[in-house]
Amino acid sequence: MSCDPSHPLSSIVGTAGVRRWTLWLLNRSMYASQLVLLPVFFLMLPEGARPQPSSFLSRAAPTSSVQKPVAQGGTLQPSAVGSPTPQGVPGLSTMGPTVVTSSAPENRTVDLFPVLPSCVCDLTVGACDLNCCCDRDCYLLHPRTVFSFCLPGSVRSSSWVCVENSLIFRSNSPFPSRVFMDSNGIRQFCVHVNNSNLNYFQKLQKVNATNFQALAAEFGGDSFISTLQLQPPPPFYKAGDPILTYFPKWSVTSLLRQPAGVGAGGVCAKSNPAGFLESKSTTCIHVFKNLASSCTLDPALDAVSYYNFTVLKVPQGVTDLQNMKFQVPVTLSSQASPPLLAGNTCQNAVSQVTYEIETNGTFGIQKVSVSFRQINLTVEPVVSLQQDFIIHFRAFQQSTTASVPVPRSGNPGYIVGKPLLVLTGDVSHSMTLLQSQGNGICSVKRHKVQFGMNAISGCKFRLKELDCSKLQNEIYQILHGGPRPEHVAIFGNANPAQKGGWTSILNRSCSVSAMNCSSCCFIPISLEIQVLWAYLGLQSNPQAHVSGARFLYQCKSIQVSQKGTEVSLTTLVKFVDITQKPDPPRSQPRMDWKLPFDFFYPFKVAFNKGVDSQKGSSSLIFILCLLLLGILNVETK
Repeated sequence: MSCDPSHPLSSIVGTAGVRRWTLWLLNRSMYASQLVLLPVFFLMLPEGARPQPSSFLSRAAPTSSVQKPVAQGGTLQPSAVGSPTPQGVPGLSTMGPTVVTSSAPENRTVDLFPVLPSCVCDLTVGACDLNCCCDRDCYLLHPRTVFSFCLPGSVRSSSWVCVENSLIFRSNSPFPSRVFMDSNGIRQFCVHVNNSNLNYFQKLQKVNATNFQALAAEFGGDSFISTLQLQPPPPFYKAGDPILTYFPKWSVTSLLRQPAGVGAGGVCAKSNPAGFLESKSTTCIHVFKNLASSCTLDPALDAVSYYNFTVLKVPQGVTDLQNMKFQVPVTLSSQASPPLLAGNTCQNAVSQVTYEIETNGTFGIQKVSVSFRQINLTVEPVVSLQQDFIIHFRAFQQSTTASVPVPRSGNPGYIVGKPLLVLTGDVSHSMTLLQSQGNGICSVKRHKVQFGMNAISGCKFRLKELDCSKLQNEIYQILHGGPRPEHVAIFGNANPAQKGGWTSILNRSCSVSAMNCSSCCFIPISLEIQVLWAYLGLQSNPQAHVSGARFLYQCKSIQVSQKGTEVSLTTLVKFVDITQKPDPPRSQPRMDWKLPFDFFYPFKVAFNKGVDSQKGSSSLIFILCLLLLGILNVETK
């Protein structure tokens, strides 16, 4: 940029004694990103005026109103509107986190997902995933007020460059800009710039014996929290908060409990609270030394003790327990009979409790239902009972025809450790492997194939069928599981109704050769599942997809003259990464620096008859070179 007095941006009105500067191009952000032209004009102070690092935003809070620096006698004037968002800036992305201030109208609609067309942590269709800040099923205007943190990939990273607001005289930045108030009460003028370094992975620090103590001292903190002080209840539940309950019969408040196993024996700890939005299941053991009296007296065996209360919709309801609008009754979704001692049997003992809780963001809990599984226990000197407690949270559905949430294995790309999805007909399920019982015989239960994790399993199969054709079909069914997978999902969020999201599984069965043995049968004894996969997309957010899969069988000939003969069967799965990784990113080219004053400016004005133009730069340099050559020739003579 040249220092032309006629330039419209150079008409800066300053105070007496202050020099006018066209201050510079902030060519790099604090993360060594690409050079970005930031045409922001500053009014330079004599000493101590330096740009502030952009890292202060981690502790800065938005001011009550957004101000835009304007030039009126060198002072800051408040503005009724925020800094304008640039439009049509070539080569620059202005998409970033929108700073919403308290001055914004309450009825304004804000798009929470303007820069995340694909929410990678949205793994459950129709339900809110915990700490997934881009999940549309959560219906949260400000997810950070409910979630304790945001999962990686659920928010867009941003880069801000900030200076003290008192240095700003006029801003002509094409980037979004805001005025923040830091923790010291100093206003900071910040510009949101592009940072190409955010599109690539950061290198992890190497920790060894020499730098361990230094890193622990720099990043470590206290391991204990301060004593809780008496404060008014929060207006809504946050993720992990205990859920409040109320017993109208005794006018007592308590917490929703989810007993969990403690110690090596897994004895039930009844005081374990359930956490808001934390769907999980626990298992523990109850030991009864006198079941005859505990059958009808112990509340752990009675289904009524699990729903004879109401749940507070929000914690604020504890201040007004008589107001029924804050209370949600627990409804029964299955029949439950009271425990009954009949002879030597304790009937209708609770062995499983399942809570279904529907939530609606900051509006709290909307519906609670409970179902039970009951069994009969035989009275003995010491009786142990295993109980299961399941709590499942889902988004509140206004429509009664809402479909059941379908779990995903990724969105869109697979997540390592999630089930590998397969399709049989129009039914989607998980691919499975063999599982053996305690004696090594093949079990009806099977292991799920986890994406990206190689596995092998085996078991023994006892011949029960002497017909060779039926025996072959039975063993094939045992190896690949039933029903036989026909297609595998390309991505972890594949829809069974869309056939384009699935690829066929290639089968390579055993070739039956001619055998002279009349009592022999050529049967499969092992199955190798080969899965080819690769990463797609940006290096900062790669998405794993399945490129192909096949079943490879191995067979052998056996005698089938006798029943009860044992045959060893094996299944294994192997994942092969075929990602074609791109070349590493190169550093961005440096921009040429320009002096604050143009040495050739008077000559350009003279040669262009008072009109500043860049067109005559080459001819001007040529003429100056001729003049210099002429002077040198005269001196040599």
